[in-house]
Amino acid sequence: MSQNIEQEKKETSTQPEKKNHKKYRKEKPWDTDDIDHWKIEEFKPEHSSGHFLEESSFATLFPRYRENYLREIWPHVTEVLDKHGISCVLDLKEGSMTVKTTRKTVDPYIILKSRDLIKLLSRSVPLPQAVKILDDDKACDIIKIGNQVRNKEIFVKRRQRLIGPNGNTLKALELLTKCYILVQGNTVATVGSFKGIKKVREIVLDCLRNVHPVYHIKELMIRRELEADEKLKNESWDRFLPKFHKKNFKKPKAPKRKQKEYTPFPPEQMPSKVDLQLESGEYFLKPEERVRREAEKKKQMQNENSALKQEKRKAAFIAPDESSKPVEASSPSQDLASLKERISKKAKLQGTSLSKVKKDSVSDYISKNAK
Repeated sequence: MSQNIEQEKKETSTQPEKKNHKKYRKEKPWDTDDIDHWKIEEFKPEHSSGHFLEESSFATLFPRYRENYLREIWPHVTEVLDKHGISCVLDLKEGSMTVKTTRKTVDPYIILKSRDLIKLLSRSVPLPQAVKILDDDKACDIIKIGNQVRNKEIFVKRRQRLIGPNGNTLKALELLTKCYILVQGNTVATVGSFKGIKKVREIVLDCLRNVHPVYHIKELMIRRELEADEKLKNESWDRFLPKFHKKNFKKPKAPKRKQKEYTPFPPEQMPSKVDLQLESGEYFLKPEERVRREAEKKKQMQNENSALKQEKRKAAFIAPDESSKPVEASSPSQDLASLKERISKKAKLQGTSLSKVKKDSVSDYISKNAK
C-alpha cells in the first residue's frame, strides 16, 4: 500500500503544474458590451474639485514674418482662451507667446491644449483651424521633415510631391484622413483626430523616404469603402488592400576601361616651347625677324580663310545644269492605239465588248461614255 502511494507521488511530481493566469481576474458586472471604451467624454466644471494651487505656463517663439498676423488676431486669441480661464501674453520684443493658468481655470488639461494652440499659430496655421485644438476630440502634431533628406534639391522635390499639382494631393489626404494639413518650411502641421494624425505622420515620413502618397491614398480609399460594408466589419481586410513592392532596377554597368600596361619608367617629357624653337632654328633669330615671321604666318592664315569664305559665297550664285531631255513627239497612230486600249478597258467594266462597237460610230461611243 505504501509503495502505491509513493508511486502516485512520483507521477504527480514529474507532471508540470498548470499556471492559472486568470487567478486574480474577477468578473466586472458594470463593464458591458454596449460601453464604448474609446469614447472621449466631455469635461465639465462639476468634475473639478477646485482651483489649482500652482500656476502653470508655457511659452513658444515665433518667426518675424508672423508678427503682423499675430498682432491682428491676438484679441480673438485672448477672447477664446478667456472662456477656458487661460491668460495669454504676446511679447513682440522677444518674439514669444506665453499661456498661463489663472484662478478661473477648471480643466487641468486645457493648459496643454493652449500650448498646442500657440505652437500651431507660430507654424503659420490660421486661427480658425488652430482653435479646433481646444476641442476634446481633436489633437495636433507638428512633424519635422527638414532632417529626413540630406540633399536640398531632393528635399524640395519630395515636399512638393506631398503637396501635389495645385495642392490636389494634400486636399485628397485631408478628405480621407479628416485632418487639416499645412506644409510650411521644414515642418508639417496637422490638426484632427488621433487616428487621422497617426496616418498623416506615416504618409509624410514615407513621402520623404521616396514612397509616393498616391499609394497611401489608394489604400485609404479602399479602407473607406470596406468600413461602409457591415459584412466585412469583423473580417481581415488584407486580401482587399493593395500590396506594393519596391522594385530595384539594375543600373547599366559602365564599360570597363582598358588598363594600360604597367611600366616602372615615367612617360617621355613633352617638348617645351623653347625646344620647338630650337628645332626649327627660330630661337636664334633676332626679335625683329621673329615678329616679322609670325606676322607673315598670321597674314597667310587670314588669306586662306578669306579665300574659303569667298568660294562658299560664290557657290550660291552658280547656276545649276539645265540639261533637259528632248520630248519625243507622239505619232497620231500611237495616240489612236492608246485611245482604243482605254475604250476597251472601259467597255469591259461596263459589260460591253469592243467588237459590238462599229468602226464608224467610235466618235459617238466616246462622246456617250465621256459623260
